[in-house]
Amino acid sequence: MHLSLVLCFSPAMEKSSKRSNFSLQNLVFLLHLFLFFLIEYLAVPVTGDTPVQNITIDCGSSTGGTSQDQRPWLGDGNGKFSPIEQPNNKNKSLAIPSQSPSKVDPVPYSTARVSNSEFTYLIPLTTGPKFIRFYFYPTSYSGFGDLSNKAFFSVKAGQFTLLRNFSAVLHARGELTLVKEYCVNVDEGQRLNLTFIPSPDITGSYAFINGIEVVSMPANLYYRAPNYEDGVPFLGQAQGKSYPLGNDTAIELMYRVNVGGREISPGEDTGMFRHWIYDRDYLTIAKPSALPVNKSINLTFSSIPSFSAPRELYLTARSMGRNKTENDNYNLTWEFPVDSVFDYLARLHFCEFEREITKQSDRVFEIFLANLTAETEADVIEWSGGNGFPVYRDYVVAIGNEGNQKQQNLSIALHPSPAWRTHYSDAILNGVEIFKLSKDLVLAGPNPDPILINKQGNAPPTSSKSKDDKKAVFGIVGGVISGFVVLSLLCFFIFLRNMRVKDTGSNKGVLQLTQVSSTMKSSKPTEPRGSSLPSDLCRCFSLAEIKGATNNFDDVFIIGFGGFGNVYKGFIDGGATQVAIKRLNPGSQQGVHEFRTEIEMLSQLRHIHLVSLIGYCNDGGEMILVYDYMSHGTLRDHLYNTDNPPLPWKQRLEICLGAAIGLQYLHSGAKHTIIHRDVKTTNILLDEKWVAKVSDFGLSRIGPTNMSQTHVSTVVKGSFGYLDPEYSRRGQLTEKSDVYSFGVVLREILCARPPLSRSAEKAQISLAQWFQQCHQNGTLDKIIDPFLKGKIVPECLKKFTEVVMNCLDDEGTERPSMDGVVWGLQFALQLQELVEEGLTENAGAGIQGDIIAETPYTGYEMEDDSGEVFSSIGSHVMNSKSISTFSLTTSDEQSFMTKDSDKNLSKAVFSEIRDPQGR
Repeated sequence: MHLSLVLCFSPAMEKSSKRSNFSLQNLVFLLHLFLFFLIEYLAVPVTGDTPVQNITIDCGSSTGGTSQDQRPWLGDGNGKFSPIEQPNNKNKSLAIPSQSPSKVDPVPYSTARVSNSEFTYLIPLTTGPKFIRFYFYPTSYSGFGDLSNKAFFSVKAGQFTLLRNFSAVLHARGELTLVKEYCVNVDEGQRLNLTFIPSPDITGSYAFINGIEVVSMPANLYYRAPNYEDGVPFLGQAQGKSYPLGNDTAIELMYRVNVGGREISPGEDTGMFRHWIYDRDYLTIAKPSALPVNKSINLTFSSIPSFSAPRELYLTARSMGRNKTENDNYNLTWEFPVDSVFDYLARLHFCEFEREITKQSDRVFEIFLANLTAETEADVIEWSGGNGFPVYRDYVVAIGNEGNQKQQNLSIALHPSPAWRTHYSDAILNGVEIFKLSKDLVLAGPNPDPILINKQGNAPPTSSKSKDDKKAVFGIVGGVISGFVVLSLLCFFIFLRNMRVKDTGSNKGVLQLTQVSSTMKSSKPTEPRGSSLPSDLCRCFSLAEIKGATNNFDDVFIIGFGGFGNVYKGFIDGGATQVAIKRLNPGSQQGVHEFRTEIEMLSQLRHIHLVSLIGYCNDGGEMILVYDYMSHGTLRDHLYNTDNPPLPWKQRLEICLGAAIGLQYLHSGAKHTIIHRDVKTTNILLDEKWVAKVSDFGLSRIGPTNMSQTHVSTVVKGSFGYLDPEYSRRGQLTEKSDVYSFGVVLREILCARPPLSRSAEKAQISLAQWFQQCHQNGTLDKIIDPFLKGKIVPECLKKFTEVVMNCLDDEGTERPSMDGVVWGLQFALQLQELVEEGLTENAGAGIQGDIIAETPYTGYEMEDDSGEVFSSIGSHVMNSKSISTFSLTTSDEQSFMTKDSDKNLSKAVFSEIRDPQGR
């Protein structure tokens, strides 16, 4: 007998208090009533496209309404679905209108059920498996605290914990709305309790929900895989071991993907309102892939039921193409970030619909999941029975806790089988579903690290706790610091200690290693953890000093938060110095090793373009880090999804150059190369003078330490959307991985768009793909930040995009070093300054005779005899006596200079670069 989720509640039937005559009309009415209850409460889930139950609750609404997809929603204020309060609760749940509902679908997002106390929904259900979906709109709700600081809560469904200390605003990752989907089974005679519990550890915390949906599913859709009598293959376990995917398991949807095809909306699903997204966000290795499609084929569902997935999913796919030489040298790969320490069900959908694939052995390939072999001879024709016959395969993989990371990538990789096994050297995939499986009755994972938005505040706050101060969000840290192994820690510490005395007064003018003077140090506090921290390299604060700087950790000083704990704005040295203070929670996932690594690394790195660690506190059971205060927050705060005004182009170039110089120092300014490994716009901070500083060195590694090494073999780590595809593919880390990530940053700065945007049109979801396409087509004006239209000198734009495209080369050896990136950005900046500062006439002196006839600007480079690429400079720019900028349209006529004149210009432009004092 399976233990299953408590999910059934039988409401009491209303009894009539009056007798009536049984006329024909009454008999018809009673017959209809009887049939209604018979279907609603006794029927079993059907196996077709119509679910037995389809319950949609508009939380916080008394009337409900119809959503944009024409689905009716019933308000929870009508009594049938009203939440149940705890008898002794003084704070009842409230129905509250959402702020700015015009930005989202009014139903169910225009209202919410919000409460500082526990509340429970009781939902009547039939027996069988169900989809349960929660709809969240992370916005402000009148009368309740700051969403980012107070809306933390748990959700339980019977014995299962679905969410724990959950923050909708963190999980939404900048999107307006969030949907969480679960699959649970209902046994006969059981009842449903969906309970929302504000986190007890946060004062003033509250729970909220905008909509709840419950939809019946066929009994064997996920819980009983039709192809496996004894369960689902459990990869990486003892040979032949399977996973008993029984009805006592709760399931959380992680990803549901239409591979190679368009997004499929819930209304286009097979009656269960599942949402299928495009795969491009997760495709990491494809060089290139093919997108076969056959909309005219008649599908035959003999191996699987027709409700398994929408018909359209099996009419499109992604394959490797037919280039055998290229296909043999790579794996077609997708990467899906998932929570650590859980088991995952991966369902792969297949259908051979290409006309030439008709018999067994035509296309045979290998399948790898999370670097484990799932299939060595995957033959879709053999599995399904023929061309046009859909089929799916289920596998379970375990994702461990390597490196103590919140999330890791679950990879799906396809590779052709050896030539003697297959006629076509190729592989194909139509769809993917990935589900998290409950562990010890828990599905809840950690909150993602925050994307912090800084709002400037200069004066020290008072204890009055004004709203403006509470809402000030600071972007000093953007991610959880990963742990290093003991040997790496020792090597890193020794290397950095030796590096302190290197490069002082070098011609780069950037290295400023300093040691905090003894006059700045406070009396050394006790260190109860027994650790030996480098108090000789940075300031060691007592707990009393930290409490004095933050008014005893007053909430008004909170400017950020994360999995590690809160970040406070503090004032030290009698209030003269503003600092950012990161206080690690006792239950934080970051531990002593990470705390020590941050101190030992940053205490010895002093550079104008690296964020500085001022000191630490290891007193009274606390682990606290103190940094320079960055008043303008993160670079991303000023690019998109922000109320901050857009930055001028020249200022963006200066920020790019500053960050590049910071990375250049890490790569070549010391005895050994330091690879940052997490370069992104949230890890580039801006001080009060808009100077860019690279931050967050938690993933950093030492590069190759001798000439015989070309890379460091390590576990792939980084941020999705910025990860070097070559590093992801091979696990071989070099400094060129930072170069690739920085190329993504440069692209964000030019376009003011995130690397991935699931809400965009299909062709525009991946900024990388869209940028490359526009660059090839000469239509960059379509993708560049509209604010910059008419404000970038065309030659500057040409050089900048050249740097971007070189950084993003798929092969690391073809990318420039950070020295080359700095050179290119300095060139681009000075090209912009030639026009903005009125230097065009002087800069063009002596080279006008070399200018050839004007031709339309095409975006192509010119090469000298050595193959070095130079940007062409338009003659009208060189001859113009007026100070102006030019629009980004292709109609602007430009001219090309000869190779020699281009070189002469470069010499003039870089006269300052050769200056040992720098710019």
